[in-house]
Amino acid sequence: MSTPAVSVIMNCLNSARDLRAALDSLMAQSFEDFEVVFWDNGSTDDSPAIARSYGPRLRYFRGEKTVPLGAARNLALAQARGRYLAFLDCDDLWRPQKLEKQVALFEANERVGLVCTDTEIFDGRRVLKRLFAEARPARGMVFGALMERQWISMSSAMIRREALAGLAADAGTREGGWFDESLNVCEEADVFYRIAHDWELDYVDEPLTLWRVHGANTTFRKFGQFADETLRILDKHRRLYPGYDAEHADLAALLTRRAAFQKAVALWREGRNAEARAAIAPWRKLSRKYRLFWWASFLPGSLFDLSARIYFALPAGLRR
Repeated sequence: MSTPAVSVIMNCLNSARDLRAALDSLMAQSFEDFEVVFWDNGSTDDSPAIARSYGPRLRYFRGEKTVPLGAARNLALAQARGRYLAFLDCDDLWRPQKLEKQVALFEANERVGLVCTDTEIFDGRRVLKRLFAEARPARGMVFGALMERQWISMSSAMIRREALAGLAADAGTREGGWFDESLNVCEEADVFYRIAHDWELDYVDEPLTLWRVHGANTTFRKFGQFADETLRILDKHRRLYPGYDAEHADLAALLTRRAAFQKAVALWREGRNAEARAAIAPWRKLSRKYRLFWWASFLPGSLFDLSARIYFALPAGLRR
């Protein structure tokens, strides 16, 4: 059996509702030299039957038990044979030229380790937002820029196999493999950051990925987790990259501030307003975001969800 150019990683857990649409968009790709590595994380709905109906191009695997998503991605990656690795979440969609245009950028520059595309966020009926609408991302060695503004959606990412292999220097540990299995909300960003440290990044400036969201955005309800994992990523960078604080003092300060803000948001949501203001106090005057939060934190925690929706509706420039 010949080795495919691209392995498309799909991780599934009870995704029957949108799975066929996702697979149809994959099978409609203009670039046809790909395999699908489909990892079923213990589904109890019709997902297995739907996946198997797509024939031999889809390689179906089922885990013995349900595991966290980062671990499930690692299990699927261990089965991949392609020289490029793409990811399609089971409720997202691709436009037909996605793989073709990403592979072309890899083939044109052997130093590129990751290529993404612009992404439209939609709710199944209408497009809510386009990730590159306010500002195009950077190209090349963009480690710092990516940490300042994470612009890569998971289903838009394609990674060169060698770039991913470079993350697995200590694959026997939970932190040393591809996706860090000790992380639950930042495992994707962690992979992108580590690749960006050593490889060039590029992107297709077209919205070839559609990221489906379901109901209300609950990201802001996980800020406590984000705070903890942001600091763990900072600690990891210090271990991986000697002299990190000297070379990247601005990034160390950025992650410290970001974690403090995330922690403050979590405290405010719990009704611990004074503690929230204490957490953000050292950076209160640094930006509009911190000033807005400082005044908002005098409101009762019961108004948190409304305030968060208003915050995320603001232009990106006001949220920095």
